[in-house]
Amino acid sequence: MTVSTHILARRRFLPLFVTQLFNAFNDNLYKTAMVLFVVYSVYNDESAEGLFSAVASALFILPFFLLSALAGQLADMRDKAAIIRTVKACEIGLMLIGALGLYLAWRGIMIDTVAIPLMLLALFLTGVQSTFLGPIKYAILPQHLRKEEVLAGTGLVEAGTYVAILAGTILAGWIPVEWAAAGIIGTSIVGYLVSRQVPTAPPMGEVKKLDWHIIRASIALVRNTMHDRQIFYAILAISFFWTIGAVLFIQFPPLAKNTLMASKEVASLFLVIFSVGVAIGSVSVNALLKGQVSARYSPASVIAMGVFVVAFYVICRYWQSYDISEIMDVGEFLAWPLASAILLSLLGIAIAGGMFVVPLYAFLTTRSAPDQAARTIAANNIVNSGAMVAGSLVAMAMSAIGIDVAEQLLLSAAMCLFSAWLGQRLYRAELDAGPLTA
Repeated sequence: MTVSTHILARRRFLPLFVTQLFNAFNDNLYKTAMVLFVVYSVYNDESAEGLFSAVASALFILPFFLLSALAGQLADMRDKAAIIRTVKACEIGLMLIGALGLYLAWRGIMIDTVAIPLMLLALFLTGVQSTFLGPIKYAILPQHLRKEEVLAGTGLVEAGTYVAILAGTILAGWIPVEWAAAGIIGTSIVGYLVSRQVPTAPPMGEVKKLDWHIIRASIALVRNTMHDRQIFYAILAISFFWTIGAVLFIQFPPLAKNTLMASKEVASLFLVIFSVGVAIGSVSVNALLKGQVSARYSPASVIAMGVFVVAFYVICRYWQSYDISEIMDVGEFLAWPLASAILLSLLGIAIAGGMFVVPLYAFLTTRSAPDQAARTIAANNIVNSGAMVAGSLVAMAMSAIGIDVAEQLLLSAAMCLFSAWLGQRLYRAELDAGPLTA
């Protein structure tokens, strides 16, 4: 029995793992169902659709900027399992709000004045929920798992999250919106019931007074966390990874449509392969490291990711030499000789990315002080969110000045080089600090 299958059979890990699966699945089922319904069934204007998507993205990420510091303090100074149960109970209420908005929009009742504001309110609250659960899902692992199990647990959480995101995203595109409204309520109830089985995880250090000044607390949190060289480089490397991921996800749909002349189903296939690849990389890196938390393979992994990005770019450029005049469906796309090369290069990007980022998350929870692990994850979330927004703005700016979307892939490849440098700096800091003691 492997370490991964061993801990999956234990109550100290399985309820947390399943709770996270339901949470990621439900978030993405709701977000995707909402955006697809509004874009395809409510608005008929490209600028209005773009504005709605931008507002929705901003509302979801805003809580990570505002509340991550408070979330980290709570997770380190209160019982983590109790916080999980409280947040999951609140999820039932916020999904009722979202479901009401979806139902009103489906029925065509007060769409602009009530339905859309309700859906956006629920989306914002979903971001708040994710903000408070984010630090816990990694910081709780060292309390419930043995040292040699932490990397395997981190990989399973990361892989399971991607699979759940994938399932929620695909299902939202296939079922009617009224089914989605019922589904998010049912999933939130089941998720709460599972969360009640998570074993207690009391604070591991001195319980201090919470700082409710969110701006001061956020600045102090990042400043106090980044003084450790290992944590500093791990957070920067993770942030650059998510910046690359954000840019790639922005590029996939227009690249599929305008460069590859493929349908939206093909763009969805790209996202599916990317999510599955990250899941594969997340689990496989544990086999290479044999349970040891180390950044040893991170530089090579992100270099490989950059190589696959360049290969993806070259294939896309060669694809443009084909005389394709109409948008192709999935079957027509897969019939072209280079289709398999495109999908394999994309899979390589994702697997290498998963192998790069998972040990870095394990670094944050094992190299930080036990009583500060959640705050370290919260600081990471603040920096990650800022980096993802910056990457998105850069991609938008390049599109605005007329840079071809295929050429923008080279930006992602260049960022992989910088991420490799950060990974190497982290590994040197790891060697200087010596092995982690129990």
